Amino acid sequence: MSEKPRKPYVLDGLRLCVAPMMDWTDRHCRVFHRVLAPGARLYTEMVHANAVIHGHRERLLGFDGAEHPLALQLGGSEPAVLAQAARIAQDWGYDEVNLNCGCPSDRVQAGRFGACLMREPALVAECVAAMVAAVDIPVTVKCRLGVDEDNDYDRFRAFVDQVAAAGAGLFIVHARNAWLKGLSPKENREVPPLRYDWAHRLKRERPELQVVLNGGLATVETAQAQLPALDGVMLGRAAYHDPYVLHALESAQTGAPLQSREALLSAFAPYAQAQLAQGVALKHMTRHVLGLFHGQPGGRAFRQILSEGAHRPGAGWELLEQALQVTRYQGERIAG
Repeated sequence: MSEKPRKPYVLDGLRLCVAPMMDWTDRHCRVFHRVLAPGARLYTEMVHANAVIHGHRERLLGFDGAEHPLALQLGGSEPAVLAQAARIAQDWGYDEVNLNCGCPSDRVQAGRFGACLMREPALVAECVAAMVAAVDIPVTVKCRLGVDEDNDYDRFRAFVDQVAAAGAGLFIVHARNAWLKGLSPKENREVPPLRYDWAHRLKRERPELQVVLNGGLATVETAQAQLPALDGVMLGRAAYHDPYVLHALESAQTGAPLQSREALLSAFAPYAQAQLAQGVALKHMTRHVLGLFHGQPGGRAFRQILSEGAHRPGAGWELLEQALQVTRYQGERIAG
C-alpha cells in the first residue's frame, strides 16, 4: 500500500476525455483534438515503461504545450520500472500518468500487462502504489469490466477497491470484457457486450472515486446521457473517425458556440504550418483530419484529395485549401 495519501483529482477537463489509441493519438492528432475540444483531457498512445526509460524520449514523450491537460498512458507490470517511468513523465510535464489494464492484444499479454492484469489486482495495486509514491501528479487506471467469462460485478468492484486503496483516485472503465483468446483487438472493441450499468453502479457505491466511462460512445446524445451520474465520458474511435462529434460534445457540455468545420481547420493551420517549416511531412498531420467532413456533402472529395496528395514531396497547406474549396463547391451544388 502507498504511504502517501491519495492525490485529489483535479476535475478540470474530466467531463470529456479522448482515449489513448495506438497509432492514432500521436502529438499531431492531439493538437488537432485540442482545437476541437479546448477543455478535454487528452491521452497519449500507450508507451511501455521500459521504452520511456530506455527509448528516444523526445520521439516518445514530446508534446506541444497546447495539449494540456495531457496524460501519459503507460504499459507495464513491474512496480519499480513503472515508478521510474512515472517520474520521467512528471519531469516532462505530463499532468497525469495512466496505467493500461485494458489492452487485450497477444503482444501485450505476452508482456504480462494490459487486460490480463485484471486478474492480478494485487500486482496492479503494487504498481499503482509505487507510482503514487514516486510522483506528485495523479496516477489513474484504465480497465475493463473483466476478462473472458468473468461476469461477476463483485469481482470487478474488488479489483477497483484494491487498486483505489493503493492510491488511484480515477478509473476509466471500458465497459465491456476483454477476451484474451479468440478475438482480435478490433473485435475486442466491438463484440463483448457493453454494460454501462456496471460503471454507474460503481460510482453509486464508491462516490469518492472518479469514474469515467469509455466504450461505444459515438454520438453526443449517447455520451451526454451518461452524465451527470458519472464524472466524465471518454470518446475513442468516434473522436477519430468523426472528429466533429468531439467538438459538438464539448459544445453541449460547456455551452460554447459551435464552430464550422472550416473554422476549426483554420485554427489547426498555424500548428501544421509550423511543423511543415520544421520538416514534418504533411501526411503525418492530414491523416488525423480526414474525418472532419464525415457525413457532409463533399466529405468524400475532401478525404480523397488529402489521401492522394499529402504523401507527395513538398506537399503543403495549400493542399488543404484545395480540398476545402472542392468540399465547399460540392456542398453548394447539393444545397442549391
